[in-house]
Amino acid sequence: MRGRRLLAVISGRRSIHRETKPPNPGVNQTSLGKRISVNWELYLFLVPALLYFLVFHYAPMYGIQIAFKNFIPSKGIMDSPWVGFDHFERFFNSYYFWDLLWNTFSLSFYELLIGFPLPIILALAFNEIRTGPFKKIVQTVTYAPHFISVVVMAGMIITFLSPSTGILIQFIKWMGIDAPNFLSDPAWFKTVYVLSGVWQSTGWGTIIYLAALSGVDPQQHEAAIVDGASRFKRLLHINLPAILPTITILLILNMGNILTIGFEKILLLQNSLNMESSDVISTYVYRTGLVDAQYSFSTAVGLFNSVINVILLVTVNRIARRTSENSLW
Repeated sequence: MRGRRLLAVISGRRSIHRETKPPNPGVNQTSLGKRISVNWELYLFLVPALLYFLVFHYAPMYGIQIAFKNFIPSKGIMDSPWVGFDHFERFFNSYYFWDLLWNTFSLSFYELLIGFPLPIILALAFNEIRTGPFKKIVQTVTYAPHFISVVVMAGMIITFLSPSTGILIQFIKWMGIDAPNFLSDPAWFKTVYVLSGVWQSTGWGTIIYLAALSGVDPQQHEAAIVDGASRFKRLLHINLPAILPTITILLILNMGNILTIGFEKILLLQNSLNMESSDVISTYVYRTGLVDAQYSFSTAVGLFNSVINVILLVTVNRIARRTSENSLW
């Protein structure tokens, strides 16, 4: 009797083993419809994101064709006459083309050069501080400016840098230094724009790096301490390599948006005196498209801006893929 039971158990285990045989990774075991029916709850979470991109990103692409037409609102998009690349040639041959391109590139790279490494440095510094009131206070102080709206931020900058009543101007004069006119001098506009942006976004940018640092195995630090590694060497050889993939991905994304400067703050800080260095492609598109109602021409300029961003994104991603294992695709 025991022998029969043992034989039945063994045969049952063999049948289970045959049933749970791992599938061939090269063969599609189930169809897409079956996977959706089985995991419909998970796919349901994708619906809002898909609808968002379809409605607000892909559907408006229908209007890109007016960049190649002489758009007349009364005739509509379909009945407006085609003009080919006339709007692009007009923009490329204009005297302000190189000024707009230089202002956009210089301001973007200036912001990337100053604003990109600071959240990394701040996150590494936060990670070295032990949990306590000081760390919480510093994090709150650095995170808080992110929640200030662009309009309020521009108003604060104008108030602080006012030549007559600005608190920063008065402080500089109190130190016996001749304060420049930051708001009207073209040479100071980029610095004011970048430093105010750094103050507003640096603390918030540390969150994703702190999340990456939380995944570092503490045993690596313990082993490094046993080997006599200093805190700086542990930061350099353990913490920094741990967040290197995150740094690479964010750098690729930032390079893909190098020409997409938020024109709201620039427009609020812009005036006739600093126009020489503050006029970028996005503000020019706003001025020609919405103010001057040159819809086809402004669409052509915006399309050129987007194409350059895509080229930069693909190029930087390809360089990252060849030099390291971290890339978007």
